[in-house]
Amino acid sequence: MRANGVLASERMRRTAEEAKRASGWYGAWILFRREIKRFMVILGQSVVSPVITTMLYFLVFGFSLGSRLDEMGGVSYMDFLTPGLMMMSLINNSFINSSFSFFLTKVHGSVVDLLASPLSNLQIMVAYTAASLVRGMMTSVIIWGIAAAFGANTLFDPLLTVAFMVVVSCAFSLFGLATAVVSKEFEHVNLVPNFVVVPFTFLGGVFYSISLLPDVWQMVALFNPFLYMVNGIRYGMTGVGDVGIASCFAVSGVFLAISAVLAWCLLKSGKNLRS
Repeated sequence: MRANGVLASERMRRTAEEAKRASGWYGAWILFRREIKRFMVILGQSVVSPVITTMLYFLVFGFSLGSRLDEMGGVSYMDFLTPGLMMMSLINNSFINSSFSFFLTKVHGSVVDLLASPLSNLQIMVAYTAASLVRGMMTSVIIWGIAAAFGANTLFDPLLTVAFMVVVSCAFSLFGLATAVVSKEFEHVNLVPNFVVVPFTFLGGVFYSISLLPDVWQMVALFNPFLYMVNGIRYGMTGVGDVGIASCFAVSGVFLAISAVLAWCLLKSGKNLRS
């Protein structure tokens, strides 16, 4: 009887320890689902609106210039343009989803509940990153499908394309989370998409190949990390690019690592979160 009691007690202890270990990740799953539900409730604003905006670029530049340009970088201008627009949408939506959502928890004061929960910093990062990844991939894949319906041939290597999109989306989701932690006002969050993402993405060769630039500006363009992100997805979708795919993965991977470390350190420090 005593032996059975000891075994039962041991099983209860192990079950309690397993439940304690799993509670954080179960909480992360709940947080992920809450984030998905949040942007799905406002689907018109979170997904439909960026898709329509991107397709306007596609229609204006793709049809107006596409009919006058035989090819760009070895492919039709329609095929050349589609990956750049998809990457621009992916970066914007991944960044905006995590940054604005987390910043709203600061504004509403619910960030205190989040920090007091059993979730670790890693689990918070995973939940917000995964939700932002879903939104970024959803908008980009819709654009991809619409472009294909208009005649774009961009299926050179779909697996490579999706893998590269996941790396870049996670990088900007984490960067958005880090930005939200240090931001004190909505204007601070808006600075990144308005003054960093959009201009550097445009200069990263969304609409043109850097081979058309003078030699000096070609050299300058190589220092723009967005160039490697745009050309990474372009290589995966069309097989052409201004820089090698290895360097595209290397630059994006470094940015992902920096963003992850930055987000983790800021969450751990509690800067602008507990005051």
